Amino acid sequence: MLNMRALISLAVALPFLFGATASALETAPASLVEVDSEFRLDGVVEAVNRSTIAAQTSAQVEEILFDVDDYVEKGSVIVVLKNSEQQAGADQAAANLRAARARLAQAEAEYARISDLFDRELVSRQQMDNIAAERKTARAALEAEQARASQAGQQLEYTQVRAPYSGIVTARHVEVGEIAQPGTPLMSGISLEQLRVSVAIPQGIVGMVRENRAARVLVEGTWLQATGVTVFPVTDNSNGSFRTRLALPTGQPSLFPGMLVKTSFITGREKILAIPRTALVSRSEVSGVYILEGSDDIRFRHVRHGRTLPDGLVGVLSGLHPGERVALDPGAAVTALKTAAETADE
Repeated sequence: MLNMRALISLAVALPFLFGATASALETAPASLVEVDSEFRLDGVVEAVNRSTIAAQTSAQVEEILFDVDDYVEKGSVIVVLKNSEQQAGADQAAANLRAARARLAQAEAEYARISDLFDRELVSRQQMDNIAAERKTARAALEAEQARASQAGQQLEYTQVRAPYSGIVTARHVEVGEIAQPGTPLMSGISLEQLRVSVAIPQGIVGMVRENRAARVLVEGTWLQATGVTVFPVTDNSNGSFRTRLALPTGQPSLFPGMLVKTSFITGREKILAIPRTALVSRSEVSGVYILEGSDDIRFRHVRHGRTLPDGLVGVLSGLHPGERVALDPGAAVTALKTAAETADE
């Protein structure tokens, strides 16, 4: 039995082929349909959350718990800094806080005692004012020590550097034993949960892109609708293009930052010639359809097809005219052609 490529070659080689009965073939006309007009460009995948974590206290790097390409959960400790100095500061602040509380308790008790004596007119107004001032001073001192204790505790927490979000480590900037100062980069990472695509669009279509705010991204052979389109309000001085960001739905395991992807921007509506996708025969570089010429003849014709359309249609760029009928089952058309050829040989 001849394979499909051989049959297509036969269909092209014979005198544009023997007439073959077409009464049993299911057909459909090539017709104009209104679809979204698109402008396709290349884009680069980016991570929405990408950052470099820096030290917020001065200390020696004691332990590095993750390395490049490791996955880190949000809140996990990624770098441990030596905390002896910070721990001592926190202990001292805690002791000062306890002392301030004791002084305030003493001042409150003394205030209560003097207040009772003042009510019985056993002490002067000056003594009452003095003890009230001492109580106020003790309260202020306690608040100051609470602030110092909070600051010391925060400095101690800074020695346990934690991941701000779940993601993958892309770089580590320090080694164990190095001294980290506030602002020293420790580790860089990205989150793969939320991705976007950056595209440079030409000035000629920026108005239509702004108006329609609709775009798609090709992911593993499937067009994925962007959840948002953001066009920057200024051009790139080097080429006059507008930087545009396409937000993607969360959870795209096949995409990684830095990957090149195809994008499609909706720029309006247009009418194009279309046929059912099942009618198209594509083998290697050959694309074509089986058409009915006249009332009962089948002919193979080369066509240049365009993009896949909704509802099982495909666009046709050249080779067909509106109204021409195509066979929906190329296999049945090949069978009819083969029968016609065998009959002619007899």
